[in-house]
Amino acid sequence: MTLPPEGATTRIRATRAKPAAAPPRDCFVVVTPGFEAVVECEMRALGLAELAPEEGGVAFRADDRALFAANLHLRTASRVLVRVATFTARSFAELERRAKPVPWKAYLGTGRSAAFRVTCKKSRLYHSDAVAERLARSLTAALPGVDVVPAAGDDEPGAGPQLFVVRLAHDVCTISADASGELLHRRGYRLATAKAPIRETIAAGCLLALGYDGLMPMMDPMCGAGTFAIEAALIARNIAPGIHRTFACEDWPTFDAVASKAVRAHAKAAERAALAAVIVASDRDAGAVKAARANAERAGVASDISVAERALSALEAPPGRGLLVANPPYGARVGDSGDLRNLYAQFGNVARAKLPGWRVALVSADRALESQAKLQFTELVRFSNGGIKVRLIATP
Repeated sequence: MTLPPEGATTRIRATRAKPAAAPPRDCFVVVTPGFEAVVECEMRALGLAELAPEEGGVAFRADDRALFAANLHLRTASRVLVRVATFTARSFAELERRAKPVPWKAYLGTGRSAAFRVTCKKSRLYHSDAVAERLARSLTAALPGVDVVPAAGDDEPGAGPQLFVVRLAHDVCTISADASGELLHRRGYRLATAKAPIRETIAAGCLLALGYDGLMPMMDPMCGAGTFAIEAALIARNIAPGIHRTFACEDWPTFDAVASKAVRAHAKAAERAALAAVIVASDRDAGAVKAARANAERAGVASDISVAERALSALEAPPGRGLLVANPPYGARVGDSGDLRNLYAQFGNVARAKLPGWRVALVSADRALESQAKLQFTELVRFSNGGIKVRLIATP
């Protein structure tokens, strides 16, 4: 997974004039806390430059081509931000004055509205709504025709307004433009859901943390809506997770559309036609199986995944060694604790009896429950899934 060579843009340049190249931007990849090292590895493989990991993500430098590639290719990223301005602001008057020269116009296409999402920490200006109001004044003073609207929630679908993410910490105001639009876990395929779903970015992050590359069989015997299996198929087929969607940066007035088309075309050309090893998903719930099949169809990988309605005890492993990944009920929202102890015990029995030599991984929220499996687990990643603190654990 690397950026396409410059020569890949030659044919497209002949049909459309390329705008003047923007200088490299200071950018930041936002990731679910716990997956910083995973997304950093993705970024290095993609060839992104000047990486600086920190809690909640990784800073980097990128021209338009690399910025678009980050949105298109990163499987674990939640959002990609571009640093627009950083300045000190100890009063509202100072905030408005220093925000007026911010290059708002570079991030707002014709007819686009804007929204601010503000967090304040250890600063004289501590009221986030008041900070957003003053920044809106500065923006509309520079661009009188732009509407500023309330920021939508992250889970609301649709492109929405151009979002500016603002952090005020120790009196330093950092303004960033959201280059992604909808959060990047919205690949466009998961319209059907099942109980206790796991986000696409988290499923992909778990697979990458486990070293999955598509060269070994993969199974999920509690597949729910099929997210683990679908993300595994996207990895195995080298399909960019954002290939079927657009990004906010594509609407920026000065954004290099020629380069973005070349990056997208290069990604399509790099897709693999077939799997190297099988992917099997199953669930005892008929509704979950139906949802998994529908989602796989929308993702374009229905023919790559075997989906079956099957109890855990009826699991049938492909020949050879492989990887089993599961996101079983945690007990916090789904299932009874007594039943869950039996489920985890049965899971361990099945793994020992039917999966000799396989690596077995679980997303677990309860050490007491996971101990029922009687498998030698090692913790790989700690993170939060749906507000519940969980751990990715795996056998050697």
